[in-house]
Amino acid sequence: MPDRLLLLDSASLYFRAFFGVPDQRASEDEPPTNALRGFLDMIATLVTAHRPTHLVACWDDDWRPQWRVDLVPTYKTHRLTEGSAVAEESPDGLTPQVPLIREALAAIGIARLGAPGFEADDVIGTLTARHRGVMPVDVVTGDRDLLQLVDDAHAIRVLYTGRGGVREPDLATQDLLREKYGVDTGEAYLEMSVLRGDTSDGLPGVKGIGDKTAAALIAQYGSLAGLRAAVDNGDPAIKGARRTNLEAASAYLDVAPTVVRVAPDAPVAQVDLALPRAVADPAALERLATDYGIENPVKRVLTALGLG
Repeated sequence: MPDRLLLLDSASLYFRAFFGVPDQRASEDEPPTNALRGFLDMIATLVTAHRPTHLVACWDDDWRPQWRVDLVPTYKTHRLTEGSAVAEESPDGLTPQVPLIREALAAIGIARLGAPGFEADDVIGTLTARHRGVMPVDVVTGDRDLLQLVDDAHAIRVLYTGRGGVREPDLATQDLLREKYGVDTGEAYLEMSVLRGDTSDGLPGVKGIGDKTAAALIAQYGSLAGLRAAVDNGDPAIKGARRTNLEAASAYLDVAPTVVRVAPDAPVAQVDLALPRAVADPAALERLATDYGIENPVKRVLTALGLG
């Protein structure tokens, strides 16, 4: 079987699992497990469907890095817990499940990687850069920002879970970028998204510019740099409110590409990313499965990995 790397945007998936998988507790005195069960089932589904030889659960060691906030102070501000400058707002029932997900990954032997001062997106960007041209890479996420990594020439795809979930993700190649967003490459998608902005990340974008206009401007001028040069040089085609808004956004456009671009060189540890050949800690996995009643999801993961 040819090598293939599958990168999981872990928080994107376990948040989706938390909100999408029913809470089966008989009593609120029992610990919640729906995100844990759902996350394990997602791994089983993805491994079965896409047959990777290498797999990483990519982790947010820092979900809102200060270096990004320094550049765009509104970055993810709305996600902060009330009264906190660092803590991310998270549902009460999800918070205690995140350590259990970490324990399950460790016990099974699935690589989990983060990087100090960086987000999971940056871990994904770095691992993609390391393996570009070495093996095909599939990125699983519900975050459109990662569409910037799509690269047909190097067999880098994004399995976007926005509507269909992990069972029926949008398979993002450059054809999908053209059809859905009107841009030809992942780099063009990144530049379009800078212009458009992203309210979910606290990025204002340029006033009056949405998806279609942003894509058209990038296509017309070849790049964000080309568009900005045209503004600076007085291109008569850019006039009125559009010129005013682009000029007003100059300081934002100076820094936003750095904020939006996923890091290709985060300090991600060099470890073996191959699928586990044996369960790493059978006793810990059995204890976790028994204590939290997740025997079936664990069995499905082990079967998918060829360990069951």
